[in-house]
Amino acid sequence: MKFVTLLLVLVGIAGPATAQNDAEVRIAAMVEQAAAAAQERPGGRTVGLTLDDAVSRALENNLDLAVQRLHPQIADLDVASAHAAFLPTFDSSLGTSSRAQPSTTQLDGGQRVITDSTNFAAGIGQALRWGGATVEAAFSNNRNATTSIFSSFNPSYRSNLDLIYTQPLLRGFKTDSSRQRLEVTRINREVSDIDLRRMITNTEAAVRSAYWDLVIASEAIAVQQQFVELAESLIEDNQARVELGTLAPIDIIQSQAEAAQRRQVLTEALQIRRTAELILKRLLVDGTGDELWDATITPVDRPSFDPTPIDIEAAVGTALSQRTDISRSRRQLDINDINLRAARDTTLPALDVRASYTMQGIGGTQFVRSGLGGDVGSILPGGYGDALNQLLGNDFPAWNVAMTLSYPLGQSAAEASYARAQVQVRQTQAQIEQMELQIATEVTNAGLQIQSSLRRIEAATAARELARQQLDAEQSKFEVGASTNFFVVQFQRDLADAQRAELQAILDYQKARIEFDRAQQTSLAQGGIIIVTGGGN
Repeated sequence: MKFVTLLLVLVGIAGPATAQNDAEVRIAAMVEQAAAAAQERPGGRTVGLTLDDAVSRALENNLDLAVQRLHPQIADLDVASAHAAFLPTFDSSLGTSSRAQPSTTQLDGGQRVITDSTNFAAGIGQALRWGGATVEAAFSNNRNATTSIFSSFNPSYRSNLDLIYTQPLLRGFKTDSSRQRLEVTRINREVSDIDLRRMITNTEAAVRSAYWDLVIASEAIAVQQQFVELAESLIEDNQARVELGTLAPIDIIQSQAEAAQRRQVLTEALQIRRTAELILKRLLVDGTGDELWDATITPVDRPSFDPTPIDIEAAVGTALSQRTDISRSRRQLDINDINLRAARDTTLPALDVRASYTMQGIGGTQFVRSGLGGDVGSILPGGYGDALNQLLGNDFPAWNVAMTLSYPLGQSAAEASYARAQVQVRQTQAQIEQMELQIATEVTNAGLQIQSSLRRIEAATAARELARQQLDAEQSKFEVGASTNFFVVQFQRDLADAQRAELQAILDYQKARIEFDRAQQTSLAQGGIIIVTGGGN
């Protein structure tokens, strides 16, 4: 029926009516619209939600937090990847070959010499985290069979064990690319934790702010409903006065128009509440499949006021030591220091010491000949075991120590990069000082906002009480004929405005408290800081 009435009004076929009847139709349509807006969705349900429950749901379900929680895991993998540079590396090879070579001299051992070879090698190496040194151990084996008459062992077996130690003395001694990367990834892991803490803090603040927005929006609906009832009561009183002849029929139009306007404001308040509820749900659910998404949220908590004076100086100190943005910048400054050391390292000469020690052995069937290329006088059987025995017995040791030096002449690109990195570090330090001043300003301003909000609440409460008293007085005067309908309506509007101002002051106070607490922990704006790049080997 309500849709039919509304349709008739819209298309203009409701028939001729007086101005009063038209107003009544518009009022009825607005009432139906407000009632429809207030109804829950079909099949929906109402969920009572406290502020603590809302924060807990957000920390568990918020999708932005779910994304941010993956960053520390990625950082852990980066650290593991950087640490892998210092793990031992094993390598091995196995191969065989055959070569037939034509004779070019009398010393080739035949007109056509065929050599078959089999090679096996295995080794292990590791970069050390101290001093940039590397150690290697290589075990190689070779078997050769040849048709050369000059060969003393056929087949012959060779085994070598090489131990190698390389130590940089200048470039690469204090740092190198691998150690630089490991230190940087570890700090980035800490930064990812800081970013997660920042996201949690900002999410909690956003949930608290959205929750109080919903509370105030719900309170605004209750206030507007009271004024709609008050306007309807005034219409009834005016109609009674018209019937008694103490009020002209035309005067009732003003009260009806006022009631219509207040129903329109009520409709707008209902829309504001739905928007506030949607914003809060966006922070609390993990998708549209969440059961809370289709439910109607009823906030349980109500604002509480704590007029206790705040310590702005202590809050500034807390912010300078704990805020995530300054903590993040300081950790990034540590990264800059690491990169600066790496850049300085590249300007040093490359002076390396390399020491090696070799143990070797040879074995196989030995042919004892009479002179060079002569007949075989005797054959001494042997094999691979002879080579291993000689190697383990260290019968044929060899060692080597060498030092290498490399240094570019003139100013190198590394020196220019190092000078640039020094300037960037000084710039970064200035940025941090600038950030500290900004933090002190933000926290102080947040504290002043709390103090201002408290004074606004006191003033708004007093104004609302006075507006109530004025309306009561004007209503009393109207009842005895000492005032007019116009003034009663005007004072009703004044009371409505005073109550809206009081609700807004309460909301501003709650948000000021939230902002004050948040400003001591993090910042919504993540400022950038210069990162020194380059360095390493």
